[in-house]
Amino acid sequence: MNPEAMADVHTQGAFSMVELLLAADPVVKAVLIALVIASIWSWAVVTEKFFAIGGARKKAKEFEEAFWNGRADEYELRPGQSSNNAGAKLFAAISREWRDAKSVSPSEHAALVARAERSLRATVDREVGNVSNGIGALATIGSSSVYIGLFGTVWGIMNAFLNISAQEDTSLAVVGGPIAEALFATGLGLIAAIPAVIFYNKFSGDLNRYADMLDAFSQDLLVRLSRRASDGPI
Repeated sequence: MNPEAMADVHTQGAFSMVELLLAADPVVKAVLIALVIASIWSWAVVTEKFFAIGGARKKAKEFEEAFWNGRADEYELRPGQSSNNAGAKLFAAISREWRDAKSVSPSEHAALVARAERSLRATVDREVGNVSNGIGALATIGSSSVYIGLFGTVWGIMNAFLNISAQEDTSLAVVGGPIAEALFATGLGLIAAIPAVIFYNKFSGDLNRYADMLDAFSQDLLVRLSRRASDGPI
């Protein structure tokens, strides 16, 4: 930062973070803008995933309850459906095997269950992948924002020493601006990184529980399918 510009800010008695950003060194300014964008991006991802993961788990649970209560026919279960209910998609993935289970011969029993298992596994992976799409940005922001802020800090401190050398003066008017820039970059880096790391860990746990729930329902479907193929209608 130009020391004269910083002095003008102080003399006007209207110092603020916005004015600090506008008067900052171009490199530090680029760092601060990048961190602001990263922070906004991370909160956008957090908001979207908060509703997406919660909604997906709720809908899958609703279908599972309907299935065990004998109301699965309330859902459209044809393969290739556009439903956003993961539970319904799991059942749709084995709907053909479910229909054929009543008439399958004993020699085809194992093959039918194996086909269903592969289809369910692929569907679970696809559904978890769809819901988790985007949370990698939180990991990137959480791991990189601190270092980006640190770069701005180093640059601001370097400018402070350069100003001391150029002005041959160690007064606050000379070093205050660059030091303020350095501290602001550090703080903004932490502001961007900390929420990103916290919510990345939270969503990772939520996704693991979501995947476990779908896996458990898949295994229940396989058991019911196997019994249906062996014993006829349940």
